[in-house]
Amino acid sequence: MPSTARIPSPPAPGNAPGRRERARGALLGLAVGDALGAPAENMLPSEIRARWGRITGYVTDRPAGTDDTEYAIFSGLLLARHGSALTPAHVGAAWHEWIADRSEGPFRGAGFSERGTLENLRRGLAAPISAQHRHAWSDGLAMRAAPHGVFATGRPDEAARLAAIDGSVSHDGEGIYGGQAVAAGVAAAMAGAPVVAVVASALAVVPEDSWTARSLRRAVTAAHLGERAVRAAVVIGGYPWTDLAPEAVALAFGAYAAADGDFEQAVLTAVNMGRDADTTAAVAGALAGATQGVDAVPAAWAAAIAPARGSCLPAMAGHHVLTIADLLTPEPS
Repeated sequence: MPSTARIPSPPAPGNAPGRRERARGALLGLAVGDALGAPAENMLPSEIRARWGRITGYVTDRPAGTDDTEYAIFSGLLLARHGSALTPAHVGAAWHEWIADRSEGPFRGAGFSERGTLENLRRGLAAPISAQHRHAWSDGLAMRAAPHGVFATGRPDEAARLAAIDGSVSHDGEGIYGGQAVAAGVAAAMAGAPVVAVVASALAVVPEDSWTARSLRRAVTAAHLGERAVRAAVVIGGYPWTDLAPEAVALAFGAYAAADGDFEQAVLTAVNMGRDADTTAAVAGALAGATQGVDAVPAAWAAAIAPARGSCLPAMAGHHVLTIADLLTPEPS
């Protein structure tokens, strides 16, 4: 695994998006993917087709981000506060300040991995012991890892290091690897790397023989055959839980690769594959948004993204993903 790798910025045409535009594309893309995918979460493609045909846009009257968006805002605020000096102690303190020591929203802290973490934190445990629960392999870190890639533009190894620190409170093993892959991929995309280099950057920061790496390789190998092939390559058939980090991250990268980085196609491919559709579409949206910049996000989709409602994390209410993107990419003074 490289320790100081930096993705060089390729010679770019004059209209290539700048860092701020890519940052906004990544985090707005995450929120849009989350909102588009939420209604299809835990569904089979056949169930999606029976209900909506093919999802090509929002299918609810009031689309909004879920815990994926609110936890990404959480991680973005952590980075804005501490930057590269981030430590597990900082992360644990933020979990207490913003989540564990407050009244929870109706989602009660979100998924299984977050519930396990909150229970451990409230018992007085800290990282890495707080991450030792039954769902430490979930995609709960992957869903909030994009801000690390935005912050560490062009430095996938640094993005992966920060994601692992963030995840040390809540995840372990494959759960950490999934977050690192997402963070590194976004960091590479933020620097203008082509799709193949984005995928390679994600693979370079996780163990070669990990479940995450194996699933990711299978997904991108099948990508040219379309979403059915991607799904067949990685989905654990018959397994009831859809928040497996190796599966969700692979589906997201597979959708991104199948679309050759195109934002709209990547997100809709992820949505229509079902499973943990809000997370897979959020990750695919972050990757493609970083690749193409904020202008690639369809205006009608972008307009629906308002400041977070705090439905899952009341402390995140009022924060907008675009504001977080700007905090992570300050303009030179």
